[in-house]
Amino acid sequence: MATRRDFIKTAVAAGIGGAALGELAPAKAAAAATAAAPQMPRGLTLLAMQQEDGSETLGVKLDNGVLDVSAAGKALNIDVPQSLESLLMVGGVPALERVVAAAKDKPDFVKDEASIKFGRLFTAPGKIVCVGLNYKEHAEEAGEKLPKEPILFNKYNNTLAPHRTTIKLPPAEVSTKFDYETELVIVMGKTARNVSEADALSYVAGYAVGHDFSARDLQLEKGGQWMVGKTLDGFAPIGPYFVSADLVDPNNLTIETYVNDEKEPRQKSNTAKFIFNPQKVISYTSKLFALEPGDIIFTGTPSGVIIGMPKDKQVWLKKGDRITSRIEKLGTLIFDLA
Repeated sequence: MATRRDFIKTAVAAGIGGAALGELAPAKAAAAATAAAPQMPRGLTLLAMQQEDGSETLGVKLDNGVLDVSAAGKALNIDVPQSLESLLMVGGVPALERVVAAAKDKPDFVKDEASIKFGRLFTAPGKIVCVGLNYKEHAEEAGEKLPKEPILFNKYNNTLAPHRTTIKLPPAEVSTKFDYETELVIVMGKTARNVSEADALSYVAGYAVGHDFSARDLQLEKGGQWMVGKTLDGFAPIGPYFVSADLVDPNNLTIETYVNDEKEPRQKSNTAKFIFNPQKVISYTSKLFALEPGDIIFTGTPSGVIIGMPKDKQVWLKKGDRITSRIEKLGTLIFDLA
């Protein structure tokens, strides 16, 4: 089966320019020519920083702040990956580790996290795979039967948004029933095709907090338009961090959602309650199509969503609301609605 790497390799051989293939095309082409998968990051918490020129570059979260990888690499004359996607698809972990070791204590390159503007962790993944009804209590509150195998759907790259983004809601004539869905995001680090559950997690580069923001009227009241209800602009904030897989047990993480200044979470559960844990999701999906480095998987949301409440208690999200998504060991993702 042809993959996007095969396509890039063929396109380069045919002389198609980088502009036609996108910003990462030359780097992807180099990776396509390499049989071995890039080394996956270990022991790292990464993020994306939005620079003054609008570019979104790689940062490393340290105890003393955030290391600006691009600035440090340039000053130290070390060719480092400029983004998380480049790191995963092309490689560059040894260079990144060299920069971290050399610059981690240099004030010129380490910034106060409160002073940075977060960029998108992902801008152009090959696939954004989503799992529906993956917690028993959520399936029950939705009035659905427990699935016998993972229910998959997708989002598109237009939905991707950073930590502390503001989602601009569509006009009322388009949609009014907005709902929260905090989810664990799996980030692939190696190509997985027909992998076993036992081996599945070895293909994972890391994890992040994601939010499958949803327009329920579009999703459920317009003929079952799941895709439409999930893919409006900015409807997939992810962040603030990517945490490498060696630092996280994805099968035992507390997950919570808060709205505005409410003290009690709207959603509170643990990934131990998945119907299909990450191993099963990866193994199942890899039997349908290849999962490649940089692909991301939203693993489903727990109970407590607005659509699962009695109709007389359904108060939909609106302009001015602030949503907080928190997952143990992965950080807190915050965004506003406007």
